[in-house]
Amino acid sequence: MKQIETYLHKKILVLGLAKSGVTAAALLHKLGAFVTVNDKKPLSENPEARGLLEQGIKVICGEHPVELLDEGFELIVKNPGIPYQNPIVEGALEKGIPVLTEVELAYQISEAPFIGITGTNGKTTTTTLIFEMLNEGKKNPLIAGNIGTVASGVAQEATAENNIVIELSSFQLMGIDTFNPKIAIITNLYDAHLDYHGTRDEYFKAKANITKNQSKGDYFIFNADQEEVLEIAKHSQAATIPFSTKRVLNEGAYISEGYICFNGERVMLVDEIALPGVHNLENILSAMAAAKLTGVSNEAIQTVLRTFTGVKHRLQYVAEIAERKFYNDSKATNILATINALQAFKTPIILMAGGLDRGNEFDELLPYLKNVKALITFGQTSSKIERVGVEAGIKQINTVDNVEKAVPVAFGYSEPGDVILLSPACASWDQYKTFEVRGDIFIEAVHKLK
Repeated sequence: MKQIETYLHKKILVLGLAKSGVTAAALLHKLGAFVTVNDKKPLSENPEARGLLEQGIKVICGEHPVELLDEGFELIVKNPGIPYQNPIVEGALEKGIPVLTEVELAYQISEAPFIGITGTNGKTTTTTLIFEMLNEGKKNPLIAGNIGTVASGVAQEATAENNIVIELSSFQLMGIDTFNPKIAIITNLYDAHLDYHGTRDEYFKAKANITKNQSKGDYFIFNADQEEVLEIAKHSQAATIPFSTKRVLNEGAYISEGYICFNGERVMLVDEIALPGVHNLENILSAMAAAKLTGVSNEAIQTVLRTFTGVKHRLQYVAEIAERKFYNDSKATNILATINALQAFKTPIILMAGGLDRGNEFDELLPYLKNVKALITFGQTSSKIERVGVEAGIKQINTVDNVEKAVPVAFGYSEPGDVILLSPACASWDQYKTFEVRGDIFIEAVHKLK
């Protein structure tokens, strides 16, 4: 960890706790800052805040009082989930007070270079693939961000011998200043999080921040099949490394004659890759490019791709029972993710879908339901998804109370050789705290069938 003096004796407000806020507050305190923590959860229900209080850090809980801005803070470190419409954040920006996320702190203290991954879909799978490839290639990777430990915590332990592989959300990237990954990746871009960003342009702009500080000595790996991402690449100062699943490229990562290739070199046969799904080829190509740029051998990349079957809750293979294969895709919280999951299989599918109603319809699923022989719906969107199922001509449709009840019903509709797939196309918050909880309940229900 670099011993920086940037924050020595500076008054800093950490807004919002959770893991990132706790770690950032403790780090800033260690760096000699005068830290105040503000969290909406009352102190009596907030063990994290009480822990910081015991370290001698000032804590204000129960609300976000705008009057805090009168205390002369020089910087605010914001939890990524807190919107910029928050009165304290708005007031700080009006006063010219910088508002950052803890990813920026991680970069400032890290002795290790970063490999940063963002995009709408595929971030977690790509991040995990890169970590596994670097690990197999003896490149001493550490993993951080939404997928692993808080970035500023990992950075405190990292040395120059490590590589920090970090998954980055648009929320985090809005709060950077100097953050500059040695390798940056945008997997793809689609409309998402518009309730937070307001417009797709603002969302794309936040994602583009991943390469804004890069220079000629850095690399920007990008999806060459999307015009929006190509436009971002045109403005990057880094060496641009394209990838494509649709065409052969002169350089970068692509598929040719049944092989995944990098800069004209065949790395391995597509048919030898264990991870299912055409959409996962985007993740595989971008991960392979990052691994090759870091000096990982083809043999190490091949070993990972022959054995890696997916990240938990992301088209995760769970079990085979009575010749039926079960897959947990609880992370499919939007329609596109479910379309990708449906395209991953050529065998008949029993689909379980439903969840939080955000006001949208599901007609985009229609062209991709041809292999779905039965549909089990649950949650607030049950009737909407059922309507689409009827239009698709699915004969067997059933609505149940929740995921746990959906599993035995789905099994009852299935036959040997079928895939039973949880891919909700919706967020989980109508019934479950997180998509992870929803996926764990699915897994538990599957194992009860044995």
